[in-house]
Amino acid sequence: MLEFSVMTDALPFILEGVGVTLKFTATSLLCGLPLGLFLAFLKISPCKHLGRIAQIYTSIFRGTPLIVQLSLIFFGLPVITGYNMSPFVAGVITFSLNSAAYTSEIIRSGLQSIDQGQWEAGVVLGLSRMQILRHIILPQAFRLSLPSLVNEWIDLLKESALVSIIGEADLFRRAQIIAAEKYLYFEPYLTVAVCYYIMVLILTLLASRLEKRLRYD
Repeated sequence: MLEFSVMTDALPFILEGVGVTLKFTATSLLCGLPLGLFLAFLKISPCKHLGRIAQIYTSIFRGTPLIVQLSLIFFGLPVITGYNMSPFVAGVITFSLNSAAYTSEIIRSGLQSIDQGQWEAGVVLGLSRMQILRHIILPQAFRLSLPSLVNEWIDLLKESALVSIIGEADLFRRAQIIAAEKYLYFEPYLTVAVCYYIMVLILTLLASRLEKRLRYD
């Protein structure tokens, strides 16, 4: 017998985790996106050594499970450095580094899809390489990469539930606490699933509107 009435008192506690989850996801995104952009530039750099370093970085973070990366940074890094991080900080570091690896590949693909003639036109106009990137290449690459970037951000939002394993009081962790206290599992976890689904729908809607605006600008 399902007992959703029991969730009435617990619902505010669980919903407080929405703010924690969104803050965690947004912080990880704001840190990971610039790093991913930097790595993408390294990958298309004329210097092969810099490109190789960026590729090795990407290979490591794409080739190992996120939960292992999170455990290494939260539990393992303090053993080496002697510095204990909060679950939030450890989670942001891990997710930022991981997201940067995937984001860099998306942006690299977008940059390399721009016709070489765009570069040549910029050179003819007397623009520097950075000016060509900033005013000509990046805006077009961002339009082309936006759908894939949104998918990566949605994955980041959903995977943020992993921070519950290191004790961060996010949405999923709060549902676990309620489940343990009330010996109910389906109701709190279903509530969390609905919350994640709504957040993903909102993010998808906002991204769709942004994509349409960029398309007609």
